[in-house]
Amino acid sequence: MTQEEFHLGQELHDLARTLFPICRSLTGDGVRTTLRIIQQRLPELRIHEVPSGTQAFDWVVPDEWNIRDAYLLGPDGRKIIDFQRNNLHVVGYSEPVDRELTLSDLQSHLHSVPEQPDAIPYVTSYYQRRWGFCLSDRQRQALPDGTYRAVIDSTLAPGDFTYADLIIPGETAKEVLISTYVCHPSLGNNELSGPVVATFLACWAKTLGHRRFTYRFVFIPETIGSIVYISRNLEALRSQVVAGFNVTCIGDDRAYSYLPTRLGNTWSDAVALHVLKHIAPSFKKYSFLERGSDERQYCAPGVDLPVASVMRSKYGTYPEYHTSLDDLSMITPEGLAGGFTALQLCLKVLELDRTYLVRQLCEPQMGRRGIYSARSTAPLSQAGKIRRDILAYCDGQHSVLALAERFGIPAWELDTYVKELVEHDLIKEVNETKSTKNQSALTV
Repeated sequence: MTQEEFHLGQELHDLARTLFPICRSLTGDGVRTTLRIIQQRLPELRIHEVPSGTQAFDWVVPDEWNIRDAYLLGPDGRKIIDFQRNNLHVVGYSEPVDRELTLSDLQSHLHSVPEQPDAIPYVTSYYQRRWGFCLSDRQRQALPDGTYRAVIDSTLAPGDFTYADLIIPGETAKEVLISTYVCHPSLGNNELSGPVVATFLACWAKTLGHRRFTYRFVFIPETIGSIVYISRNLEALRSQVVAGFNVTCIGDDRAYSYLPTRLGNTWSDAVALHVLKHIAPSFKKYSFLERGSDERQYCAPGVDLPVASVMRSKYGTYPEYHTSLDDLSMITPEGLAGGFTALQLCLKVLELDRTYLVRQLCEPQMGRRGIYSARSTAPLSQAGKIRRDILAYCDGQHSVLALAERFGIPAWELDTYVKELVEHDLIKEVNETKSTKNQSALTV
């Protein structure tokens, strides 16, 4: 890990630490607070409110939920569960309650995981009114008989649903979509790694001197958020988005993972596979049948956006998932920096993946241009071979990514030689890029 990567990882982890205590859900002040903190780094971020009851395809925006406090008092009057100590202790969207009940009656409102006796599970009930507490199974098994008092100081009433987006203009109107979610409470890899990495990607994209594409960054609650966003932006998304990534579970240091688009034949798929093959050859490749995040909506029939997922440990595959064990120790500076770099490289490859055509018939004389050995007895250098191979395949039909795949080298390394040949007026760009997966032309 370089010094630069170390500092980047620390900055990413610092932002995660700032956001970690906030109790987020589908709606409410936790989401607003989170987005306002992100907006401090991205002043152009636009925050939107959608009223409860708004129809979005087959779904309806739910009532707004906010919580101030919650606790469970044991028979001796002491707090057994305290929301202020861990916001996972309360079932998300719990309706308000203040009542006494026996341990037997209380059990139906308690949630624990016997297989993980020391973990507090993450449980929600967004679309059915109920209330409940979550606790470790070890604590649950130790509860004594007697009368308990359950208090949840929350509100669940018509209000607003909050999300945010940021458009970073490029040289063309064609867009790259980066989507992440902000609806989980204090969870590390499954929640905060996504918006943290997406925030830093947006900051980086703004610094690009020549952006080929327009970048659309979306911060939404999961599932209902992408459904609402698509319902309000469908035509623009379908006509403009040429590639995209759903950013989640990108902060641990155990693995790299890839989940394709529905058919797995988009530009996003080709780029993601190329990047991961070179930076993490042992990455885990999943099927779209193992989907579980917002790629379900972006890739739905009729929507058909080219949105794939590049992750570290995929949701649902690590034991800490959806429990209190997925905390700030689960995401590491090294893991976050690695996740950021993987997605940054995906965006870089999208930017450089252009198609070129040679300007000379037969091989040009490169020796007099200083980019080829003038000694016929000298063995052909690796750099010389790469230049010659590029010229052999620059027929206006193969993009940089296609050439990199053919030659077995990273596209970002190959692009250095491509730019050199452009400078020497040996190749020229043509106005279309081809997907290495389906070879369908994409005019930009």
